[in-house]
Amino acid sequence: MRLPFRPLCLLALTSMLAAPALACDRGRVFEDRNGNGLQDAGEPGLAGIRVSDGRRIVDTGTDGRYAGLDGRRAVVFVIKPATYTLARDGALPRFWRPAGTRGADCAFALQPEGDAAAALDLLVFADPQAGREAEVDYYARSVVARAREVPATLGLTLGDIGNDVPGLYPAINRATAQLDVPWLHLPGNHDLDFEAGNDPASTASYRAVYGPETYAWEDARASVLMLDNVIYQPGVRPSYVGGLRDDQFAFVEAYLAGAPTDRLLIVGAHIPWFDTAADGAPETVRSTDRARLFALLQRFPEVLLLSGHRHTQRHVLHGPERGWHGATPLHEYNVGAASGAFWSGAQDASGIPAATMADGTPHGFASLRVEAGSAYRLDWHPARRDDDDPSTTGAMALHAPRVLRRGAYPAWGVYANVFMGRADTRVEYRVGDGDWRPMRRVDRADPRLVMENVRDDTTSALRGLDRSPEADLSTHLWRGALPTDLPLGTHGIEVRVFDPWHGERRASTAYRLDAWPED
Repeated sequence: MRLPFRPLCLLALTSMLAAPALACDRGRVFEDRNGNGLQDAGEPGLAGIRVSDGRRIVDTGTDGRYAGLDGRRAVVFVIKPATYTLARDGALPRFWRPAGTRGADCAFALQPEGDAAAALDLLVFADPQAGREAEVDYYARSVVARAREVPATLGLTLGDIGNDVPGLYPAINRATAQLDVPWLHLPGNHDLDFEAGNDPASTASYRAVYGPETYAWEDARASVLMLDNVIYQPGVRPSYVGGLRDDQFAFVEAYLAGAPTDRLLIVGAHIPWFDTAADGAPETVRSTDRARLFALLQRFPEVLLLSGHRHTQRHVLHGPERGWHGATPLHEYNVGAASGAFWSGAQDASGIPAATMADGTPHGFASLRVEAGSAYRLDWHPARRDDDDPSTTGAMALHAPRVLRRGAYPAWGVYANVFMGRADTRVEYRVGDGDWRPMRRVDRADPRLVMENVRDDTTSALRGLDRSPEADLSTHLWRGALPTDLPLGTHGIEVRVFDPWHGERRASTAYRLDAWPED
């Protein structure tokens, strides 16, 4: 906080008179009925509001005052209650105060939210990862522009806001602010200060802009627990690992002890809670920390984990083998990246790279709708789409050969990359007006991205700043064999997916059967 100029003697006297305990160790929370940020006559203090320094949580008294926090060394923040909201700076809610804040600035102004809507609509971004001004522009013109078409009342970014360039945070925030909803953030491994000597110090640049790294936010339909689970390990390889520190667990334990159990609990993090290490490599998330967290979550009837980091997309159901012992498996949605494959690939007509992820998922963002009774619906939204191409929709992308020889052995097939597909997703196809037949999920690379890799390999000039990623195995790819015993000519292919959240969805393509001249 910048102090106004004062004579040195007066400044010294002020410092002696201002007890260190006033640095947001105490403060007040009030109802800001006129929205001016000041506690005016007739605006009461609010009792029972939780305020935290990231380790402790205290409740405000009947006069709205709180005390007992360490505001000298830690960010102090209010846990937004379900019936109130806060003013924003652009997209950033004013729910926190920097370490060392004093006096009147330790007050939090809450505004009555009014009647809750029937559903809570969230936009979920993972890994925007803009490291250049051009990439901020890509983010604004593709991801943000597309998100403006999707209803939302709250937004989440699950880390890697930037790509090791904190100086771009203001530009990224200006782009996100176009969506005009409160936006909550988490740090990722590309938001760390790697010159720091320890993990808490590694998020100083992040904290200066976004405030606390681990915190909670409540709505009438869901509670949101945001966890910075990137543990920086200076001087060690790898330089970070997934997990939580003891002070973070202290906050999580204190928060969950009083968190409502009658609504969905959303837990956001950057690093996935499932291990992705190759055989023999160190674990990517500390299994002991995961088990400890899962034990704390177990008393909540409905929990959804959201994570990012991988720049691919998948759903994981946790069970006893990963420390979850609930009545039903614990659902984790590992959200695809807004930056896709790090803003790589050939550019389109507007100059934006393809950014297709290694599993064939187009770059974009997710939406989450939470309805009464903790029911939720997830969806994926490609940042760019061709509405004139029926083979590529918001739900899936199809690949099929253009032409096959009539009578050939039927060794070729149609592939459907179902972006939100899970192991139990029902996917069917038919050729022409034939019967619907099941497609088989396969652990293969998406042929569309394989073709892009070949284009990059065979071109005589660079097609973009960085190539598209090498196609990797997709967890949501289905295949169906194409018949070759049909009449000569073009045959339509239709694929339908039975989405558990949005019902039946379809896409279509075609192939042609020709005769070989010697036949």
